[in-house]
Amino acid sequence: MSGDPREEREALRRALARSRLVTETGAALSSGLDGEESLRRLAHLVVPRMGDACVVDIAENGGVRRLRVAQVTTDGSASHALSVTEHPRPEFTSSVLGRVLDGAGPQLVEDVTAADEPAAQRRLYEETGAVRALVVPLRVRRDVMGALTFLRTASAPEFSEEEVALGAELAHRAALTLDNARLYLLQQRTAEAMQRSLLPVLPDARTTGLGELAARYVPAREYAQVGGDWYDAFQLPDGSMMLAIGDVVGHDLPAAVRMSQLRNMVRALAYDGEDTPAGVMSRTDRVVQGLTDIELVTAMVGRVCGGAACEFRWANAGHPPPLLIHPDGTTGLLEHEPDVALGVDLGVPRTDRLDVLPSGSTLLLYTDGLVERPGEDIGRGFVRLRQQAGPLAGEPLEVFFDEILARMLSEHRDDVALLALRVR
Repeated sequence: MSGDPREEREALRRALARSRLVTETGAALSSGLDGEESLRRLAHLVVPRMGDACVVDIAENGGVRRLRVAQVTTDGSASHALSVTEHPRPEFTSSVLGRVLDGAGPQLVEDVTAADEPAAQRRLYEETGAVRALVVPLRVRRDVMGALTFLRTASAPEFSEEEVALGAELAHRAALTLDNARLYLLQQRTAEAMQRSLLPVLPDARTTGLGELAARYVPAREYAQVGGDWYDAFQLPDGSMMLAIGDVVGHDLPAAVRMSQLRNMVRALAYDGEDTPAGVMSRTDRVVQGLTDIELVTAMVGRVCGGAACEFRWANAGHPPPLLIHPDGTTGLLEHEPDVALGVDLGVPRTDRLDVLPSGSTLLLYTDGLVERPGEDIGRGFVRLRQQAGPLAGEPLEVFFDEILARMLSEHRDDVALLALRVR
């Protein structure tokens, strides 16, 4: 015997609405790697479809951080955020939220005014005009990371069993997103710490009479892995200073390992010999192709010598040209036709270049992530670098780095290494 067609149509409409909401929240939660930002989008998406207000609470450090309170506006469509607060974690016995955070599962409160709640919850109910609430846990495996609270005013209907199940499903998806984001952040921080541990400690160039050295490494924003950018600087037995910078292809652990291998090769070959930078580069190329699986490397090696004039003798294997910034703010790329990258052809000769570094000038070595932008000719990146670096000629090197990175890396996708020498 068939049921009432109107009831069947209404049931179908509700099912389609639930399915649509699950789909939309899934898209909102998967659109980025920032878990808390995804939860903020979720809070606005479910209002007013699941309630007149939605609250996201994150349990951390023994307390609760109220990440977002989204409430329906007078036109019944858009939502806005109320104040974001932090408050103590409520006790299990005195709060619905406390029970959810302690693992009790979804909690339905038909009359919040009759509930025994701490001050923070009572204030929330008053600000939103809530009468009833559905509190569901943000649970991953056995861990409750927080809670979603859906609030309804007196004019809204009671929560149905279907809506309680839907709220729990939305909270589960949100918890997975938050957990994945935290795991990603942990992996990213671990990878960055490993990358930095592979980079060298710079010598104090002031003790050599050459000037001041500084370096900076910036990981790529779009990767949770280590990368292949590297730099090095060390004093040679004759008192001169060797500078090196390079980029091993890849954004993963093998790239970082190859980066470390290459840096150590260059350091050993440059220190234990009297080759010019071109000679060091040729010997490095032979070792790379003969003893490693490193496929392609761009690199630049240079020797800085003091005296009446500070000379910079260098060799370039497919790397972006150094930038020389004069004390008066004028800039120039040390542009010479670069030799081929390491790992390409052993038969190609390597060439030394020689430039004089004026007193007070800044020599900047960098990897291509500083100047490259997707879809843009790299020449524009070089022009932009010169324009931004010139006004910073007199700034301390750490300030110089801060400003250059802030101005050049608004949308960077690659890791970046910088090495600078401020001539005495």
